[in-house]
Amino acid sequence: MTIAQRESFLAGAHVGVLGVRDTRPGALEPLLVPLWYVYEPGGEVVVQTGRESLKARLIREAGRFSLCVQDERAPYRYVSVAGPVVSVSDPADPAERAAMAHRYLPPDEAAAYLRSTKDQLTDDVTFRMRPERWRSADFSTFAAELV
Repeated sequence: MTIAQRESFLAGAHVGVLGVRDTRPGALEPLLVPLWYVYEPGGEVVVQTGRESLKARLIREAGRFSLCVQDERAPYRYVSVAGPVVSVSDPADPAERAAMAHRYLPPDEAAAYLRSTKDQLTDDVTFRMRPERWRSADFSTFAAELV
């Protein structure tokens, strides 16, 4: 993918899989968890999670994380980014949380979700990551060569 293509793809509403080094005793692999995120081309990757969650603790310890998003429909595409955390907002901004819910859910469902999870406004933090390393693939090019 070109830079513009990968940034545009990452900006789409995909469920991301966040990866962060797991420093717990006996942990042999990174922690990988699906989550909602926001990204605008040229900007930072924004994720929110519970302040006391394992995910938040490991992100704070590592000072960085990775995110991978994919299109599961053929021809397959994916983008992964990794980089340092450049800021933490504690608590999470209510407007950012609402925008994220509306990004992933229809308006009525987003409103209901926000009402039912309003306590998370005091429990969540926002991490912003500056993408440094990118990996991407668009298998439509490969598929076109097969025809």
